[in-house]
Amino acid sequence: MFTIDHDRVAVHEVHTCVLGSGAAGLNAALQLKRHGIDDLLLLTEGLDKGTSINTGSDKQTYYKLGLYGGEPDSPHKMAATFFDGGSMHGDTALIEAALSARAFYNLLELGVPFPQDRFGQFPGYKTDHDPLQRATSIGPYTSRAMCRALIAAIKRIGVPVRENRIAVKLPTLAGESDSAAPRVAGVLCVDTHAPPDACLELYLCENLVFAVGGPGGLYRESVYPVPHTGGIGLALEIGAEARNLADSQYGLASTRFRWNVSGTYMQVLPRLVSTAADGASDRREFLLRYFGTPEKTACAVFLKGYQWPFDVRKIDGSSLIDLAVFIETVEKHRRVFLDYRTNMTGLDVTVLPGEVRDYLEKSGALSGTPIERLAKMNMPAVELYREHGIDLAREPLEIALCAQHNNGGLAVGPWWESTNIRHLFPAGEVAGTHGI
Repeated sequence: MFTIDHDRVAVHEVHTCVLGSGAAGLNAALQLKRHGIDDLLLLTEGLDKGTSINTGSDKQTYYKLGLYGGEPDSPHKMAATFFDGGSMHGDTALIEAALSARAFYNLLELGVPFPQDRFGQFPGYKTDHDPLQRATSIGPYTSRAMCRALIAAIKRIGVPVRENRIAVKLPTLAGESDSAAPRVAGVLCVDTHAPPDACLELYLCENLVFAVGGPGGLYRESVYPVPHTGGIGLALEIGAEARNLADSQYGLASTRFRWNVSGTYMQVLPRLVSTAADGASDRREFLLRYFGTPEKTACAVFLKGYQWPFDVRKIDGSSLIDLAVFIETVEKHRRVFLDYRTNMTGLDVTVLPGEVRDYLEKSGALSGTPIERLAKMNMPAVELYREHGIDLAREPLEIALCAQHNNGGLAVGPWWESTNIRHLFPAGEVAGTHGI
């Protein structure tokens, strides 16, 4: 115990501290305990807080090596997909690809119910511009199910957790020589449930796993949960190197209730309508001037379902929708809505491109209105918004081009240790390993 300006600071020592309880922090704590690190502590604002446990999409995707049927895949092929996107180190790409199946099977053993066929295979689908069927999902809250399984696991295995802690500073020690890199020495936290004069805690540790999530507080239009601001600034403040911070992933999402409008929300072909700032007057279906015909517009909207993130390589296709929405909302100061109540003006579903028509026909949703198609194909998607006070059958859904993920972050090596702050291990979104 010591004091700072008459405030008491409690001092604790632990070998390894994990800061953050999203999927990355929870899994790091579990694996460290399994691998013999018994003097371990997880610090978090709350196990029920953060992005992993509070966000999702139409069918939130878990991404791993292809494990189904006869489609050939390999760590090398998956690494090439990562690397070819840009802004990902080749070693990182190969490590993530090589370990993806192991990480997936770990979640299965913890009880996350990923779908499988009667032979034990795990069917996959294409997602986010990926060329192979590597994605799987258990529904809109896949990462929530992962977090709950991991929380149960760390409790079973005896990892101590202290909630209601907000990190405010990362103390460091200088290197042993002028040329040696500094090292992190611990984390200074505020206990939000303690009296103001006794709320500071200093945790001295040998290693700090820094799993504080992405910089959600940077963005105005965002899919991050409203309270999630991120903690990357703590590491930048002590001089930790970063990479690719300018690269963020953007896509269309609703604004009143923050949620990605990917998957079925787009594949049922809603109308995209812009209005004046009052949200009612001067209604326009603005996409037709970009795509020329209702059929081409419908095809691009459909593809946007599984090409949800903006990708400059598809600027003449589905990603043109992102730019069109940006122009309407940011440059023209208008508002944009998905309207599921009526079909696109002039649309003839009988002349839709084969991929679109075949998908809707096989889903039994070729006729009717977008809301009827959505209810037929994915009723939970309708109920999700209803639970948050939005009835898609009665009102349009306001959307914007929103940030979902920062593709950059803190620079790390092949063991995920900071490149210039020793004993600091950024994990999850805060680590600059994701590439484009």
